[in-house]
Amino acid sequence: MTQADDTGFHPELIADLDRALAPFKRLLSPVSFGLEHVPREGAVLLAGNHTIYGLIDIPMLGLEIYEQTGRVVRGLGDHNHFELPVWRELLTRIGAVRGTRDNCRRLFADGEAVLVFPGGGREVMKHKGEKYKLVWKERIGFASLAIEHGVPIVPFASVGVEDMFEILLDADEILHSPLGKLADALGISDQPWFRHGEIIPPLARGTGPAGLPRLQRQYFDFSAPIDTTRFAGLHQDRAACFALRGEVQTAIQAGIARLSEVRDADPERYPVQRALRRLASKLG
Repeated sequence: MTQADDTGFHPELIADLDRALAPFKRLLSPVSFGLEHVPREGAVLLAGNHTIYGLIDIPMLGLEIYEQTGRVVRGLGDHNHFELPVWRELLTRIGAVRGTRDNCRRLFADGEAVLVFPGGGREVMKHKGEKYKLVWKERIGFASLAIEHGVPIVPFASVGVEDMFEILLDADEILHSPLGKLADALGISDQPWFRHGEIIPPLARGTGPAGLPRLQRQYFDFSAPIDTTRFAGLHQDRAACFALRGEVQTAIQAGIARLSEVRDADPERYPVQRALRRLASKLG
C-alpha cells in the first residue's frame, strides 16, 4: 500500500473509490466539457458552485477529473466536517484538508490541484429561490491566496443535483419555527459553530416518484484558466481580490447557463431515457 502523506491522504484510495462508485456513476452518467483547461501538472485552484447538500456531485466531479486528466484534486473542506470523528478520517484519506490558509499554501507549494467552493457551507444549505445561485457573501480568501502564489484559477460549473430536489423548508423558515425557538432556549443558536443558522440544512423532497430524488445526468463545465499573475503583490488589496473574484463568478455563471441549455436539450438526461435509447439501438 502506498504510504499516506503528512496530511493522511492515501492516493491509492482514489482508484478504489472510482471502482466502488462505478454503479452509481452509471446512473448519473456525468458529462464534462472543457477538461482540457485543467493543467496536467503544477499548482492550480479549481473554484466552482456548491450544490444543495454537497454530497452527490462532488464525488462525480473529482472522479471525472481523475479519470480524464490523471490528477487527484485536494478539496478544501468546511471546518465542521473535521469536527466529526470517522467522517473527518474518511475525508482526509481521500485527499480533503481543513480549509485553512496554511493548508492551501502547503498544497500550492506541493504543486497540487486544489478544489474550493467559495460559497462554503452556506451555499450547500440552499434557501428557496437559490437554485444554482452563487452565495459567496464577502468571501475573497480564495482569490487572495491565488494572487499571493500566482496560481491560475480554473472556474467550473456543476448542474444536475439541484434538479433532483424541491425545498420545502429552508433555514430562515426553520429558525422562525418552534425548532428555532427551541434552539434559542437551549443556547444552541449562540454557539459559534451554529453560524446564525447557516449550517441548518433545508428540508427537501425529491422531485421523483414518492418524494425520492429524481436521478439524472450530472453536467460539468470547466472554463479557461484565469491568470492571477497580473495582480502580483495585490493579495492584500480588497479591490484587486474582489475584481478577480468577480471574473471567477462571471465564468461560473456562464458555465451554469451553458450547462442548463445542454441539460434541457439532452435526450439522455434520465437513466430510463438512456436505457430505452440503447435498447432501441440494439433492436434496430
